[in-house]
This record gives sequence, C-alpha cells and structure tokens, in this order.
Amino acid sequence: MDFQRLVRYALSLALTAVFLLHIGQVFNIPILTSLENQAYDARLKLTLPDKVDKKVVIIDIDEKSLNEVGQWPWNRSLLATINDNLFDYYQVNTIGYDIVFAEEDIDEGGKLLDRMATGPLRDNTEFTDQYHRVIGSLQHDQLFAGSLSGRKTVLGFVMDTETTKGDLPEAITRMDDKTLEQLDLIDTRGYTANLKILQESAYSGGFFDNLMLDDDGVFRRVPLLQTYSNELYESLALAVTRAATGSPAIEMVVGSNDSNRQISLEWITIGSMAIPVDHKSAVLVPYIGPQKSFDYISASDVLNKRADKEKLKGKIALFGASAPGLLDLRTTPLEAASPGVEVHANIIQGILDGNILHQPGYTQGFEFVIIVILGLLLAFTLPMLTALYSTLLILLCILLMIAGNYYAWTEHQMVLPLARPLLLIVMLFALQMTYGFFVESRGKRQLAHLFGQYVPPELVDEMSKKMEDINLDGEMREMSVLFSDVRGFTTISESLAPKELTEYINAFLTPITSVIHDNRGTIDKYMGDAVMAFWGAPLKDEQHALHALDAASGIVERMKVLRKEFSEKQWPEIYVGVGVNSGEMNVGNKGSEFRVDYTVLGDAVNLGSRLEGLTRFYGVDIITSEFTRHAVPEYEYRELDRVRVKGKDKPVTIYEPLGLLETVSKDDRKLLKQFHIGIKHYRAQNWDAAEREIFALSRLQPERRIYQIYLDRIMKYRENPPSENWDGSYVHVTK
Repeated sequence: MDFQRLVRYALSLALTAVFLLHIGQVFNIPILTSLENQAYDARLKLTLPDKVDKKVVIIDIDEKSLNEVGQWPWNRSLLATINDNLFDYYQVNTIGYDIVFAEEDIDEGGKLLDRMATGPLRDNTEFTDQYHRVIGSLQHDQLFAGSLSGRKTVLGFVMDTETTKGDLPEAITRMDDKTLEQLDLIDTRGYTANLKILQESAYSGGFFDNLMLDDDGVFRRVPLLQTYSNELYESLALAVTRAATGSPAIEMVVGSNDSNRQISLEWITIGSMAIPVDHKSAVLVPYIGPQKSFDYISASDVLNKRADKEKLKGKIALFGASAPGLLDLRTTPLEAASPGVEVHANIIQGILDGNILHQPGYTQGFEFVIIVILGLLLAFTLPMLTALYSTLLILLCILLMIAGNYYAWTEHQMVLPLARPLLLIVMLFALQMTYGFFVESRGKRQLAHLFGQYVPPELVDEMSKKMEDINLDGEMREMSVLFSDVRGFTTISESLAPKELTEYINAFLTPITSVIHDNRGTIDKYMGDAVMAFWGAPLKDEQHALHALDAASGIVERMKVLRKEFSEKQWPEIYVGVGVNSGEMNVGNKGSEFRVDYTVLGDAVNLGSRLEGLTRFYGVDIITSEFTRHAVPEYEYRELDRVRVKGKDKPVTIYEPLGLLETVSKDDRKLLKQFHIGIKHYRAQNWDAAEREIFALSRLQPERRIYQIYLDRIMKYRENPPSENWDGSYVHVTK
C-alpha cells in the first residue's frame, strides 16, 4: 500500500471524525448547523401544501389602520369595540391577542373628573349626576375587560424578563423541582404580563416570546411550554388552540433513557390531538406559505364593520401587527421579514390539521450511524475506484440519501438530517479526486476564490504569476476609485413589481460590471443599485486613473444603449452618475471574524463617493477630481467648480471629463475655453465679465445646468459679495 493512499485514508477518516465530533456535541461547527438549517428551509419551501382549509384569520394593525385610527397604542375602548364586533357581529370562535397590556390606559379627562367629584364639586348634585353618567365611558380598561369577559379571549404575555410585572394567567399545573429538572423545560426568571383586571376577565393567556430562536435569527421552532416559579404555562398558540377546541387538558408524553434514568418530553396531547415536540417542548413551526398566506383583515375594517363577515364567521382570530413601525417582524424560513403573529397562526393551523413535523431525539443517533457508514464506505472505496466509478458511487449515495429523506418527510412527517451527510459525501469525493491538484495549485485556487467574483478571469491568471505583488494584510497605495449610482432609483423601484425589479437591477449591473472588468477594475461591492470599484489593487496598475476614467465613460455609453432596450420593454429610463477620484488609499482585507472583504478605505475613497453625489447637482454624468485630471492628460475636461465637500475642509477642483483629446471638436474647445474664462472672472469677482461670458453660453447650450448655476451665484454675490480673500470655492453641506 503506497504512502499517498494511506494519506487519503487518513484524511478521509479525519474528516469523518470531525463530523462525528460535531454531531456528538464535543465541539460546535457553526457552518454545519447553518447548512442543516438551510436544508430544512429548502425542504419546507419545496413541500408547502397546495391547499389548506385555513382556520385562522389575522386582525391586522396595518398601515391603513394606523392612518384611520391613529398611532398605536389605541384607546382600549376602541379595542373593546373591536372585540365586541368580532364576537357579536362577525361571530368568531376565539381571539388571541399577540400583544401584552401591561400598562393602565388612563384617561386624563377621567382623572380630572375624579378629582372634581371627590373635591370641590362633591356636593353639587347636578355635577355628580353627570359624572356618574359619563365616567364609565372614560374607564377604558374596565370597558375592555367587560368586552373580554365571558368570551373565548386569550391574552398574550412575555416570559423570561428581568422583572415581574402584571398578572399571570392561571398556571396549567405546579411541578416539583425533580420533575422540572428531568423534563429540561425552559425555566424563566420573570415575566411581563397583563393588567389584573384584563387577565382575570379573559378566558386564558399564553406567552408569545421565543427563547429557542436559532443562531441565524430564524423562527424554526417555538416552545409550547415554559415554567416560572415551578408552575407550568402554555404558549399563546397552544392556549388559543385549546380555547377554540373546548379547553381539553394538556398531557405530556415522555420517554425514558435507561442509561441515565432521565425522562425526555416527546409529545404534548390536548384531547385527541397529539403534538410532536422536542425535549424543550419546542414545536417545528408548520408554515403553510409565505407572508399573507392567511387572510389579513384590517383592524379598522373590523372597527367600522366593513370586513367580509364570511371570512370571519366561526374562525380563530389573532390580533397582531404587520405595520413595520411596530417592530413585530420576524425572520422565517420563507421570508426575511414576516409579521410575528403569523408564526402563531401557522402553529395553530398545524396543530388542528395534525401536520406538524417531528424530529425525535433519536435522530441524533441515526445521523451518527449514517455518518460512520458513509465515512468508512467512501474512505476505503474511493481510492481504489476510477474517476468514473467514483462519480457513479457518489451519485448513488446522494440519490439514496435524498430519496430516503424525502420519504420520511412526506410520508411520516419526520425530519431526518440531510445537509451534513450530503456535505460529507461531497467533501470526501472532492478530497479524493483533487488531492494532488489541491496540494500543487493551492495558491492559484486561493486567488480565484478570493478575487474571482471581483476581477476579470484574465487578471486572476496574471495575479497567479505575480503572487509576490499581492498583499492581503493592508497597505497604502496610489489608486483610483469609482462610484456609480442610478438616479431616481427609489421612484423606479416603486414602479416595478419585485420580480421585474430584480430583472431590472441585473440588467444594468451586469453591463456595468462588464465595463469595469474590461478596464482591469476590481469590484469592491454592490450597494443596491450602486457599484463601487477600484484600480491599482490587488495588482499594481501604473495607469489606474486612465483605466478608471475609461470605465466611467464606458458605463455612460452602455447606459445609452440600455435606455433603448429598456424602452422596448416599457421599463423606466436609466441614468447614472459616476464619481472618480485618485489618491492614496488603504487597501487590504477588512472585516470581522465572521466575514472579511478585500476593500479600500481613506479620504480619497470618501471624496470619490461625494463626487458621484455631486453629479445630480451639476447635471453631468461624470465628475472627477483635480487629482485624476492631472493623472490623465489624455482626456479633455470641463472645469466645473472648486468645492468643499462634506467632511473635508480643503477645497478641491472638480471636472467633467469630455472624452479623449482627439474626440473633442474645435467648436467644443472654443465653448470650453469661453466657459473657463467666465469661471476665471467669477473667481476674481468680476461679476459683469463673468456673467457676459457665461450668459452667452447659456443661450447656445440651454440644456447645460452648469451655466445657470453660475448665473444664479453671480446674482447672489452681487448683492452679498464674498470676502476679499475668498478662494472661489463653494461649500456643499450634503452628501
């Protein structure tokens, strides 16, 4: 047996051991957990139900409600009216409030009447009669409590807070310390609950906080039970489900572990419904679709009885908020921002439909065995097979894993591990097939990985031949930077549907990137509709300023072509502003332990960004600084202004590049010379001479905004002249 094969065996077994140590929780590898979460999310999206008999409707505090009723929180007499309407007019089954009412709703007018009734007017019969007639309408908490009473109303509250505030609902049961320790439920330190008068009037209550949020901030699982002071409390979703189904008792089904005599929670039953949970009582949220999968009814429509009665009759209602300003948005496997109330709706729907997925405790052992089998099989088989048979074996393993996992998911509602076994298969295959290549060409492939998406492929090849010239740690270099931004993009984005907007963005970012790459530029980052690029790194470029200006001109020309293409698609016209600056910049890897970017920093970079912003003000496509202008004498320029941009005290002369010298006509040069004479008079405060030169130009080229800018300034300075030592600069106070 040769040494290389032994090395392959050792590397494969070591890789398998890493996976096993992670599964056995000896140490944690965040990316493996993240990949498994993403695999779960992908399966969830692929197996969303086509049709659901939706039993839950959401009463939504949306933007419409805030506009009609007023900002939140609302007067609780209004909530009482909404609650009355839901039960009396719309005949809902149950309502759960995804809101905690921890503070009193005090009416200042009522307080004043109370003081008068117990003070100077207590003996005034006429006043006291009127007082007793109106005071009831000002006691908002009492009105809301009266509306909650005698109906299936469930109030939400928050557990695991630093303080204890409000009145908790009646606990499900009291548990002794030993049972609590064995069950390993979440034991909280405090709570923020509802006012006593409200909680005592409501049918029940449930917590809506989630202490089992995954590390990536996604709501995949939510606990149904928590304890406080040895008493057991249920979640809002569970409490609402129980209220809607006649309040069946909660029973916990546990399994035992003979090795340590521990018990572990496996199921929660309410009546005939069995809910699979983990040892912390957490349930996998059975999402039925993206945001708005449930019917959303504006709270103001319920208040004014404008809602469709058929959508509410007999339904379970959840009262919550989707308005962004109320900060009740959550990240789910389906969307980055979804109203938190919809998480509860999905759990209630899943419990009633009996379609909650199960991830029993023994899946960890199952995964451990699978990893061992795959690791041993592939470690000792792949080195003896040809590339073709190795590929066929890998494909067979992948297909069997996916098919078995899909069967367990769809037929038995069981979540088995998928990402980590698949990743191990792929990694073992990659290790075996590329072992020699990896060792021999590691440097070149590292460059491709680091810079392949930022620089053109031919530049990566060139970099691989000049490894000694590349410094990732950070250094100061003379470089050029370019900022490009689409004008009026906010208005454009509002006029396009989400999918069409994505196509629109890709349609202009692709040619912009292509132009930058064609001119040997490095893409620093995309910022929505904006692009940042630089020249002079990672490889030095003696003509970085020229290449940056060529790219800026190329971008403007490509946008002209795009405007015709966009017009044919009936898309909004596109115009860009481009800022280019040259100077000393700090370039290298910047970031944190979680993410690192190869980027540039410094005053010269900031100035480049400011120049792009000034293109709108001066009505030009490209603005460059005096530093780039001096570095690229091959171009003709129109001097625009001497400015002090925000964040800089020293004035900078800015220019509009008009193209290569040979492309500018004699007539344009004459006009350019006349304008520069006008600017010279302007800075010498010879207002009449400056106005004469520039006004004549404005008549010849009325479309150029720069002339009117100077004419307006001349008019202003005639009345309020600048100081004698004025350097001719203009201060821009905005970005």
